Amino acid sequence: MADGYDGVFGAFPYAFRKSDSWLFRLYVVVAVLASLAVTLLVALGLVVLIAETAALQGGSLTLSRAFYVLVGLFIVGPLIAPALFVARRHRRGFARTDHYDALLALAGFLFLASLYVGLVITVPPSQQTPATGPLAPAVRFLYGLPAVFGLVPPLVCALLIGAVHRYASR
Repeated sequence: MADGYDGVFGAFPYAFRKSDSWLFRLYVVVAVLASLAVTLLVALGLVVLIAETAALQGGSLTLSRAFYVLVGLFIVGPLIAPALFVARRHRRGFARTDHYDALLALAGFLFLASLYVGLVITVPPSQQTPATGPLAPAVRFLYGLPAVFGLVPPLVCALLIGAVHRYASR
């Protein structure tokens, strides 16, 4: 395209160039790196899973392999959503407001933090290290939660990205 916006992959440099918000520009860089890291981890995990289960047969193995990909999509989707929203908004020529880009960047950074919190919640008891420092009570609280609660922070923050988009685009 003439404007440099070539779908998903072109949306990142396009959004980076068109945005006036330095916070959003920082988020684009961090989101690209985090998305690449998550994609690499999911791909390597899938390769290991296939290697360990290659000799086995059955439908449940195929389901677990597909589950890896689905989890990767559920992580990468909200990571790239703010950049895609901003690129789309600038491409369509809506009124430029720094608060839209900055609010989506904040929501994106919050989603990244929620991924970390979710990972802390899901650490198995045998691998938990003693918490020290000023955040020790919070870490002990997170360790005490059932592992399934590790889904809640990323899910809430992913929904928050959509809510911020709706609120800020008015």
